Amino acid sequence: MSSSSGVLGEDIVSFGKESELKPQLAVFGCENTETGDLFSQHADGIMGLGRGQLSIMDQLVDKSAISDSFSLCYGGMDVGGGTMVLGGMPAPPDMVFSHSDPVRSPYYNIELKELHVAGKALRLDSKIFDSNHGTVLDSGTTYAYLPEQAFVAFKDAVTNKVHSLKKIRGPDPNYKDICFAGAGRNVSQLSLVFPDVDMLFGNGQKLSLSPENYLFRHSKVEGAYCLGVFQNGKDTTTLLGGIIVRNTLVTYDRHNEKIGFWKTNCSELWERLNITEAPSPAPSSNSGSEGDMAPAPAPSGLPEFDVGLITVDMSINVTYSNLKPHLHKLAELIAKELEIDSHQVRVMNVTSQGNSTLIRWGIFPAGSSNSMSNATAMGIIYRLTQRHVQLPENLGSYKLLEWNVQPLSRRSWFRDHVVSILLGILLVVLLTLSALLVSLVRRNKFGRQVAYRPVDSVVREQELQPL
Repeated sequence: MSSSSGVLGEDIVSFGKESELKPQLAVFGCENTETGDLFSQHADGIMGLGRGQLSIMDQLVDKSAISDSFSLCYGGMDVGGGTMVLGGMPAPPDMVFSHSDPVRSPYYNIELKELHVAGKALRLDSKIFDSNHGTVLDSGTTYAYLPEQAFVAFKDAVTNKVHSLKKIRGPDPNYKDICFAGAGRNVSQLSLVFPDVDMLFGNGQKLSLSPENYLFRHSKVEGAYCLGVFQNGKDTTTLLGGIIVRNTLVTYDRHNEKIGFWKTNCSELWERLNITEAPSPAPSSNSGSEGDMAPAPAPSGLPEFDVGLITVDMSINVTYSNLKPHLHKLAELIAKELEIDSHQVRVMNVTSQGNSTLIRWGIFPAGSSNSMSNATAMGIIYRLTQRHVQLPENLGSYKLLEWNVQPLSRRSWFRDHVVSILLGILLVVLLTLSALLVSLVRRNKFGRQVAYRPVDSVVREQELQPL
């Protein structure tokens, strides 16, 4: 069993450099405690793509940031790569679909009717795949789990087709895995030894599975493989995890209540689809021209560098003479709306353009810091582009023309420490001059003193000088 507990937070979430989906304000969970596999796994956190108010999908759809669809593509047994697409994308012509009923269960389900092994249907009542929650497709589960009767039939059918292989123990003595040795290391050749498996859907369409979709490598015996399909305890739900869709593009078309499957090499997905770039998010159906109120494009991600300055070009529909007395207050207002300190916002340039004024603002790092993080910079830009800044009525409206992010200038060590160096040199000069001055004074003082002579020494007579 695994558990997770924590608190809910809200912040700006970005979606990587390759995504055209702009950062969005979203609610997410921040863990304080986790146990079981959630704690021991390599992954750090869970991204919720299911149905529910707090799902990232539902939040993005509610904001009209994307259409109500997403796609996942998993790598294969020996092939890495993977893709996640938030929003709709063109479906390949030969993609296989199954109906998915959101009322049937809160999970993503499909209408599985039959399982075929080596072209022969298993002798099962089709209702077996419709028990409890039905057949659930769960990207967060690694393997596949069948009701007891379906599992026994599947295991026996596969075992009967690989009688030439040696049955061996699994890699973990705590589990009774069903494993076979002697199949060879080449995954592409497994179909010569293991049977193909077909899943028949309620609409008559069929998804063919290769051996890598139901096997996993034996970690201790080279050339050995184990069944990645297990009995789901006493639960009658059919649970299909990630192994079933290796090297498969899966489209969760929630709007049309269907799930699509397309066998592919996920590392070559865009080339096979003849798409040069990842698809853009679907535009909102109620979007329209808003003239000056249209926000400038938000960042999809900033280069990895320390940000030294953000410049913002803004056109305000007020003459410069009327705006000039309010510039200081305007800077404070912008800082407040951007949730930063007022001293961070400064006027860099002002140009009068008839009845409007063009202002270039500079947004600097806070406090004594000479840089700001990418996350801080993206948050500021997001609030700018989403028009969080609202001007008083007497200043009219504004248009955000352009924003730019400048990296922290990498000055030389000498330039960074030039003041300290000059002060050090000056101090050395002063100390040297002081030492010389003291030496001269002491020498002059002692030079004027009469040399000491013993009392019995002969002294040369001296003539008295005339008055």
